[in-house]
Amino acid sequence: MRKLFIYWSVWLTVLSTGVALACFSAFYLYLTPTLPNVENLREVKLQTPLRVMSADGKLIGVFGKKMRRPIHHRDIPQVYLHALLAAEDDGFYEHHGVSVKGLLRAVSQLLLSGRIQSGGSTITMQVARNVFLTRNQTFVRKFKEVFLALQIERELSKEEIIELYVNIIFLGNRAYGVNAAAEVYYGKPLSELDLAQLAMIAGLPKAPSIYNPLANPLRAMIRRNWILSRMQSLGYINNDAYNRAMAQPVTARFYRNFSAHK
Repeated sequence: MRKLFIYWSVWLTVLSTGVALACFSAFYLYLTPTLPNVENLREVKLQTPLRVMSADGKLIGVFGKKMRRPIHHRDIPQVYLHALLAAEDDGFYEHHGVSVKGLLRAVSQLLLSGRIQSGGSTITMQVARNVFLTRNQTFVRKFKEVFLALQIERELSKEEIIELYVNIIFLGNRAYGVNAAAEVYYGKPLSELDLAQLAMIAGLPKAPSIYNPLANPLRAMIRRNWILSRMQSLGYINNDAYNRAMAQPVTARFYRNFSAHK
């Protein structure tokens, strides 16, 4: 009886895998001609606000709907990168744009509830969605996201993908990109933030309205502390750094204008 059970289990596994591959191939052939050219990512224009300065170099005002201060990959603090990976995609440097585990979770949610809830998106998939697609949780959009992510990984380096990601993500209060978020919430550039503040910024992409330290400081702190615990478990920070950051209160407040530094 046990042998029969094992036989049928193996047979069903092989059959379901074959069906999944066939469906994946069919969607790929159907959707690929409609996908945008990912090479255009190299030419993405980042909208920055107009900064009006006085004759002596002092900032008078910042005008524009989007607050953004682009940052190069080489200037991104390593601690922030670790916080981001812990929060969003700790396998970023190992996968080729898609997390099989995350996708299986998304598919199981679709089958059980009729909709995709967590999404299972990698950083590369988020770049594809933010630049080319919408945030609607549909089956077709998820397939497009997957195919675009695979193409992006072939065209861009990991460093280029990270740089694009940290400059385009919306982080609440008109802040687009991590450097802008650092200035909007803390009044200084990303390079001057401490571990607790960097973890707070890293917690925003998931849901800027829910984990916003100005609107929901308690939820923001819970998210920040979870990221700190993930950083500790992944070996990014030691126990002393973890304990010091966990003990810090929420220090964010709204800074209306960017500071005058570049």
